[in-house]
Amino acid sequence: MIIGVPREIKVDENRVGLVPAGVEALVSSGHRVIVESNCAVGIGLGNEQYIAAGAEIADFASDVWAAADMIVKVKEPLEAEYPLLRDGQIVFTYFHFAAVPSLVEACKASGAICIAYETVQSSDGQLPLLAPMSEVAGRMAVQEGAKYLEKAMGGRGILLGGVPGVAPANVAIIGGGMVGTEAAKVAAGMGANVTVLDVSLPRLRYLNDVMPRNVTTLFANSGTIRESVVAADLVIGAVLIRGAKAPTLVPRSLVAAMKPGAVIVDVAVDQGGCVETIRPTTHRDPVYFVDGVLHYGVANMPGAVPFTSTFALTNATQPYVSRLASLGWKAAVQSDSSLRHGLVFAHGDCYSVEVSEQFSLDLKILL
Repeated sequence: MIIGVPREIKVDENRVGLVPAGVEALVSSGHRVIVESNCAVGIGLGNEQYIAAGAEIADFASDVWAAADMIVKVKEPLEAEYPLLRDGQIVFTYFHFAAVPSLVEACKASGAICIAYETVQSSDGQLPLLAPMSEVAGRMAVQEGAKYLEKAMGGRGILLGGVPGVAPANVAIIGGGMVGTEAAKVAAGMGANVTVLDVSLPRLRYLNDVMPRNVTTLFANSGTIRESVVAADLVIGAVLIRGAKAPTLVPRSLVAAMKPGAVIVDVAVDQGGCVETIRPTTHRDPVYFVDGVLHYGVANMPGAVPFTSTFALTNATQPYVSRLASLGWKAAVQSDSSLRHGLVFAHGDCYSVEVSEQFSLDLKILL
């Protein structure tokens, strides 16, 4: 199979879909790998490292897309890339369809085989390709929140961990999954008063057992969310519904009741966000105010630390890339239930329950 790795074109996105070690593994298995020139300069890797691993270099993204049987990316195709999608070509990347109706239309119309990292699901219910970026984003959410609480950045002027004689900040984390857990660990380690809200009692029991004493767990309902958000200096949205739009748990009326200069970091923004007033932003222009509250809505947070993020992601994706390359998409999906969960579109048919329901598409069952 011919595997193509184009450069990411999303603003300030420096991650890359394959590192040289992955290229070497694929080439040694008899596959061809074509990478776009300078696709990994953002993580300090040049063409020479890819050539040494056995890759071929293409000057233009269009050449990579045209030649490849499978495209391996990091972020969803943007509008400029829609015309490059073609029937029968595998595209393996994060898609986050729920937040981008035009992407749904483009992928369906193209006939491409769209397999989404974020919905690949193992037999124990884990999301192995979402997990590494959730770890990064959860930790970064606290880092960014602490920065924007500084007065010079527009925040309340509060040090997250406080100092002796001065109380620390209050951090409310909505969602106790991977993002929420990582955020809670970092915020607690910095000395903040942390509240984690979730609807799963088993998850709350687990967090209560493993977290330090400055982390409080609460069952999430409208009352506990309201109390926690109003008291918070930093709110982190960490809600995930696999393959679907995140529910709105913080309405604008609640945002208006927050402290002036408080900060919201909604990690769920790439799935629509759990805060009504959140919208996608970029690393170049990451924040805005609504009702005196600072909102951080960067949809590709791990792109700010591309070296760490690329290697964390490709460690997880490489076995699936190899399986798809060796077996072809249909045999790979039929033999691997994890990949079957990731299949969203193939030859114009929709195989995702969540996407079919949200966009009123006929659901196809893979036989």
